[in-house]
Amino acid sequence: MPTSRPSLAFAGSAAVLVVAGVVSHQVLMTPRSPSMELARLASPKPTEDVTAGDPYAVVPPQPEAVRVVEVESPPLALEEPEELEVLYSREPPQPEAERVVAEPHALEEPEILYGGRGVRPPGAVREPLAPAEPEILYGRDSLLPDVAPPHEIAAYQPDLERYGSVPEMISEMTDARSRERTLVPQSLDAEGSRPMAIEPDPGHYRERGRDRFPDFDPNPVKVTAEMPVSTFSIDVDTAAYGYMRASLNEGRLPEKDAVRIEELINYFPYGYTPPPTPDTPFAAQVSLMPAPWNDATRLMHIGIEGYAPDRSTTPRANLVFLIDTSGSMDAPNRLPLLINSFKLLLGALAPEDRVAIVAYAGSAGVVLPPTDVAERATILASLEHLHAGGSTAGAEGIRQAYRLAEQHRVEDGVNRVILATDGDFNVGITDPDELEHYIARKRAGGVFLSVLGFGMGNYDDALMQRLAQNGNGNAAYIDTLSEARKVLVEEGTSTLFPIAKDVKIQVEFNPAAISEYRLIGYETRMLAREDFRNDKVDAGEIGAGHTVTAIYEVTPAGSGAERVAPLRYRREEAAEAGADFNGELAFLKIRYKLPDAGASTLITRPVTRADVFDSIHAAPRDVRFAAAVAGFGQLLRGGRYTGDYDYDDVIALAQGARGEDPFGYRAEFV
Repeated sequence: MPTSRPSLAFAGSAAVLVVAGVVSHQVLMTPRSPSMELARLASPKPTEDVTAGDPYAVVPPQPEAVRVVEVESPPLALEEPEELEVLYSREPPQPEAERVVAEPHALEEPEILYGGRGVRPPGAVREPLAPAEPEILYGRDSLLPDVAPPHEIAAYQPDLERYGSVPEMISEMTDARSRERTLVPQSLDAEGSRPMAIEPDPGHYRERGRDRFPDFDPNPVKVTAEMPVSTFSIDVDTAAYGYMRASLNEGRLPEKDAVRIEELINYFPYGYTPPPTPDTPFAAQVSLMPAPWNDATRLMHIGIEGYAPDRSTTPRANLVFLIDTSGSMDAPNRLPLLINSFKLLLGALAPEDRVAIVAYAGSAGVVLPPTDVAERATILASLEHLHAGGSTAGAEGIRQAYRLAEQHRVEDGVNRVILATDGDFNVGITDPDELEHYIARKRAGGVFLSVLGFGMGNYDDALMQRLAQNGNGNAAYIDTLSEARKVLVEEGTSTLFPIAKDVKIQVEFNPAAISEYRLIGYETRMLAREDFRNDKVDAGEIGAGHTVTAIYEVTPAGSGAERVAPLRYRREEAAEAGADFNGELAFLKIRYKLPDAGASTLITRPVTRADVFDSIHAAPRDVRFAAAVAGFGQLLRGGRYTGDYDYDDVIALAQGARGEDPFGYRAEFV
């Protein structure tokens, strides 16, 4: 098993190509970790510079940004060929040539990458270029060019008015046209001097800009005297981390709403103290330390670890794989990766566990009836026969999957549907509310739903999150086979075998000790105060051996670091009442249900000064690493509350808190 997974990110070398009137800046890729990549490459967006003069003029990559785009325009006649040179050849081009390269550079490792394949021209000079600093842009804005031909912009004036800016317009239009034909320098002509136009592999395009995420704003700062109670559902999903990593590996920042900080934090396993017996399914520990980005505030870290029973005592599993085989899944990182992921899961199941397969594309069908895992060859053959094609009838597939799970229900066992899709439910019953209610009814009958997301471009994270939450399951994003191994094998027990459901956390802060607080993350999991005691309100589940982390930033009373100005007509009764609880900073409550129970159980714990660490370095290693991830997530979302804290600070804190890292997850992050 590998101890780490490489993370690709772009470095600074670039070549500027003009091919048949197409401007193309190709960025060469080198491995970097997510946090180090952003620390080195994040920079302010420069002012848009559109050259209005000579249409043949090509501006070389600027030192502060490299921008990539492919914009088609009519072939241009070469009136002054002596001013240009063909790449990797020092001979001037002929007037009839349509593929010309300006600005010859001495390249280090002059490989032009496309589709994972590289071509090194013969005789290329290997002197290193001074690296440029690419700019990282949010969401659909990929790396854009410094210039575009004026007549190209004029031709798209209506689209320019629609999108509001040149970069947005160029990004959208070139993405659309690149799906029809892409000119890329993948190989050379007979003389080895001119790039040739190459058709891309059919069916493996990735559209950008259609990924959908729940809209939310960061949790605000709360004044303890006015609102002392904070209530939320736990969240053990990790999909946001997988999507973030895949975005950075492509050289772009994820959309802000794709960054759910609690899922970044909970991606990593932590060594919290587990409960000694299964009578209480989990134990909680609390620590406070100075905030890395604000010396005047503290981070209150809540860590929960579930009881991990012996694998031999885990109940039998009745699983239905609900697999999206629609046309949108026809890409290497979708259906093929999905099939290999389920092969890994098979190896983690017991021979007496049962598996069924339902596929949906246009119309849903049973690919494999419930079959014991001992018949591994039969299950593998069914997986191998899956292929992508047609539109997506996800709602009908869910009905068939639940029908199979109910017909072959295992008493006192795990009955679960595992939905694997890119989330593009585009035909059939598509009303999300109707789907949610259907899944919630099945959850009440004891059949849970987990969701595995694949691919980018039309990934509907918003729908996947809603379905998983209503199905008492978890949501994960699979971008590599290593991630599939983590989710389905290394964490398979905690993913598939719940030990508690409807787990809610409520914290009451003492206004005499804490003047302000804010919860970092969990924006989509917030609950009303009265929901905490209402057993009809759904919440998250915890699997066997699972860890859950929540972090508050709190402001000590009397510190003078309050962000909210005091009221003119404020009352002092709340602070005076809190003074009676000498030494208590807050009071933690956790409410949960056992998997088959209808009534909840309450766990409580006071947070006292004995839980406070005076310095960051004195705090436990897991607490420090979680704080580094929390800072990283806040920076990805704009860093509203982090001040001058930057990615270099994240790296330094995470490096010093890596500790034991048997699977290399923390090393990959750094």
